[in-house]
Amino acid sequence: MRTYLDFEKPIADLEVRLVEMKKLAETSNVDVTEAVASLEVSIEKLRKEIFDNLTRWQRVQLSRHPDRPYTLDYISLMCDQFIELHGDRTVRDDPAMVGGFVEMDGQTVMLIGQQKGRNTKQRQHRNFGMPNPEGYRKALRLMKLAEKFNKPIVTMIDTPGAFPGLEAEERGQGEAIARNLKEMFMLQVPVVCIVIGEGASGGALGIAIGDRVLMLENTWYSVISPENCSTILWRSWDYKEQAAEAMKLTARDMEKNKLVDGIIEEPEGGAHTDHAEMARRIKKVILDTIVELNQLTPEQRIDQRIEKFCSMGVVVE
Repeated sequence: MRTYLDFEKPIADLEVRLVEMKKLAETSNVDVTEAVASLEVSIEKLRKEIFDNLTRWQRVQLSRHPDRPYTLDYISLMCDQFIELHGDRTVRDDPAMVGGFVEMDGQTVMLIGQQKGRNTKQRQHRNFGMPNPEGYRKALRLMKLAEKFNKPIVTMIDTPGAFPGLEAEERGQGEAIARNLKEMFMLQVPVVCIVIGEGASGGALGIAIGDRVLMLENTWYSVISPENCSTILWRSWDYKEQAAEAMKLTARDMEKNKLVDGIIEEPEGGAHTDHAEMARRIKKVILDTIVELNQLTPEQRIDQRIEKFCSMGVVVE
């Protein structure tokens, strides 16, 4: 059963009618071919109308859709082989951060990403996609391993933020993220970063320094979530929609402000409606981008990477 968000309810109602009509055709001799075709056209028209006019808050909701594909889903759909690597060689393995060597159409890549869970047990195991310091240290270890073997790096960002618990701070959460930022600037191999869901704060940025930073169409990337922004400004979550509009946190906003390099379009209705097609589009972009980046020398890539991030924002002395 598909999960429908509030603004998708009109579509859900029509799809229920469509199912009922098809069942009627199966159980009786009534010819409903024309009615079914007409209803299918109406559903597609309504879906296009709704998804062409989404608010920023609605895109935030889509980025969190429970049926949306996560990192491991994309790996299983895109990759011919996946060798998962575990542990940061210091504390433990962090299930909220997954990674390892993958093979895509003959191209070996180090793929690293944050992973959420589908049910309560999985969410607890994955810590709701919020990595601890050992998750970021594991990610850096895998990046250095990829650099050693001269393999491109792809990161997939989908987190509500780094884990804010006391034990995470005691083990050096801030230092781990800061070290990742520094080290990723200097990586000798091509680095492609893709926001596939939520891109919140330093938790996202800790694996998002790359030659190309891309976002899926219905994702967001910001220093804070709309709910927390609303809590700070209005002392209530009730103004999250207004906060989302003011924050300008969607893929279109990020591209317009030159904070990301491009947008990967999603299937009509969102990535959750067609996992295979979304994976196909991401795979093509990854492989094409790696070919493009391989035309540059490591020194050129590093210089461009540093220049890109240093040119962001405005400094007033």
